[in-house]
Amino acid sequence: MNLYPLGKTLVSMFFYPFYRIKVIGKENFPKEGGVLLCTNHIDNFDPPVVGITCPRPVHFMAKEELFEMPVLKSILPKVKAFPVKRGMSDRKAMRNALSLLKEGKVVGLFPEGTRSRDGELQKGLAGAGFFALRGNANVMPCAIIGPYKPLKPLKVVYGKPIDMTLYREQKASPEEVTAVIMKEIRKLIEANK
Repeated sequence: MNLYPLGKTLVSMFFYPFYRIKVIGKENFPKEGGVLLCTNHIDNFDPPVVGITCPRPVHFMAKEELFEMPVLKSILPKVKAFPVKRGMSDRKAMRNALSLLKEGKVVGLFPEGTRSRDGELQKGLAGAGFFALRGNANVMPCAIIGPYKPLKPLKVVYGKPIDMTLYREQKASPEEVTAVIMKEIRKLIEANK
């Protein structure tokens, strides 16, 4: 059962007015084809906020521990989330993400790997670069600009897709590509503070 449309409607009804969400750059989002959506991570509410503002359904990688929680383990798969083991190379999650990208779906991930404690952009992990190079998909930078405070504006900014052609041709490393993605996210944050 797909709860995504219903979940998106219900979460939107609460989040949009409560956090006064403003979406910028939605027109930049590719209408079709695989998309690797890379976003900074400042709050536990980031996945639902990206989910309701993104013009297409997003398949999020979520830490495996969430799938062990009584309520979440039945809901998460129905809202297109799939588990990833943190701190190690999870081949099953990697295959799943690459398969979704090849099927023309949107895969959302937080390159920092975990939430930023102080809201500042952290160094990205090589995983984002790996998927960007191997996924043969559009790579979309996205910035969430908070803080999450009731009735204080929260911005979600979608940048322009990053062309991976040159990086693939030059056989750039995943670390180098992650650095490029993080640089684009930083630019979005600085331009929209």
